[in-house]
Amino acid sequence: MCKVEEVLTESFVVQHPQRIDRVLSGYFSEYSRTYFQRLIKRKLVTCNGRVVKKGDIPRVGDKIDLLFLRTQDIELKPQNIPLDILFEDEYLICINKPAGMVVHPAPGHTENTCVNALLNHCPLPSSRDLRPGIVHRLDRDTSGVLIVAKTLEAQHKLAKDFSMRLIRKEYLAVTSGHPKSSIVAAPIGRHPVKRKEMTILSGGRDAQTQVELLISRGEFSLVKMVPTTGRTHQIRVHLKYLNTPVLGDSTYGPKRLNCRLKIERQLLHAHRIIFSHPILGRDKWCNIVAPLPGDFRKWIGMLFNKRVM
Repeated sequence: MCKVEEVLTESFVVQHPQRIDRVLSGYFSEYSRTYFQRLIKRKLVTCNGRVVKKGDIPRVGDKIDLLFLRTQDIELKPQNIPLDILFEDEYLICINKPAGMVVHPAPGHTENTCVNALLNHCPLPSSRDLRPGIVHRLDRDTSGVLIVAKTLEAQHKLAKDFSMRLIRKEYLAVTSGHPKSSIVAAPIGRHPVKRKEMTILSGGRDAQTQVELLISRGEFSLVKMVPTTGRTHQIRVHLKYLNTPVLGDSTYGPKRLNCRLKIERQLLHAHRIIFSHPILGRDKWCNIVAPLPGDFRKWIGMLFNKRVM
């Protein structure tokens, strides 16, 4: 059983001007001022879209938004869920994650994750949290290659290689518009108002993505993306920054076009990953390719008149 923090969004309008931690503890009387000071320190409270400081005094009518943290017990348990295994040995396993599947348990997604399926298939490293063996992640609605370590040694070495940018990841995306082949270098940070979203932000974390235009037809393109950093939502945010968002992306994509085409998920696929084996070293290079899922192939055929196997 693991205790994890659940994130809930709350909003209200200030009725009485006083210091922000007092305002919060007065509005949510079941929680202490110390608790809200912790939220403020973690930059989870905004006033009219601006991150507050502990000494701020909001005015009557100001709009307060906060991400509310609550603890929840989640049990890691094996579940008999089919896996599309691309590679496996005694040290690691690579699977083709389907769109719609969450990588590991979290509040709101306590079951039917990749970790639940993997625990039913093979032992994973012991972990104090809900991510045993996980060394990188894919968004829920992104399909494709996911590496998972089966030993602690492999997990530590793979995590180190990811942090040192020694692992090459290649994605395929269908976009609205035609991005030019280029290298996008634009820092990414948490959106100052929409706290569940990321955005291009001065002072954000360094982020770089190689973009290669593969096919364009009409108003759509098929592109290959190679991120050299690993920021949250990086490819989706960079493509939006280029005004060529991922088709089907409900957060950063073209909402009217998505609705008109009735696309059910973002057309982003982790197609290939190339890395040195964490235990066998330079003598064993892994080049793992995840075939495109059926829905992705269908849209490529419809939009570009191309047949993809």
